[in-house]
Amino acid sequence: MTQQKTNPYLSLIEIPAGYLNIMGYVDESEVNGPGCRAVIWVQGCSRECPGCFNLESWSFEINQLVSVDSLAEKILSKPRNQGVTFSGGEPFWQAPALASLARKVKAAGLNVMSFSGFTLEQLRSPSGPAGAQDLLEQLDILIDGAYVESLAINSPLSPVSSSNQRIHVLNPAFQDQITWASDQIEVHIFKDGRRLITGYRGGLVSDQ
Repeated sequence: MTQQKTNPYLSLIEIPAGYLNIMGYVDESEVNGPGCRAVIWVQGCSRECPGCFNLESWSFEINQLVSVDSLAEKILSKPRNQGVTFSGGEPFWQAPALASLARKVKAAGLNVMSFSGFTLEQLRSPSGPAGAQDLLEQLDILIDGAYVESLAINSPLSPVSSSNQRIHVLNPAFQDQITWASDQIEVHIFKDGRRLITGYRGGLVSDQ
């Protein structure tokens, strides 16, 4: 059995139930939401926005298939992870699996936020992606709206990358925790020599 899909690209790709197709993952990030958090970049986005930070995420082809259970275990194995951020790619094309993951980490006391190129109104509409409402119910924070290069904001005072994007604090406990800036850069160096640069102009970079 596979997840229900409404995107024409995803209709060509079989993602097993209980799995996510991801572009990348990092622990202990401090530039992708409040506090220290794990970040999951999902694979697949049909928008192809000019100036997109993660061009590698556009394809809907299988990149890394990872089970929800193994991701939850990985996230919770790092004591410094206070929350999880879903980015991409477009997280809401894989909403059912992300909602399942969100429930698991929230049960352990972590918070969850997501970026989306959809607006909140689109996600709540009957024509929204399958499982969107289920994922919305698990989120503490949502940043909605596609990145628009002509509306780009390069400021240490802005948590969004372009002025059309909106911050929805879905859990009032996080009202005063919108403190990160969209122009921050963070570099993670892995044991195999790869670097992950996240934040403004983020992406996966190989350094062999």
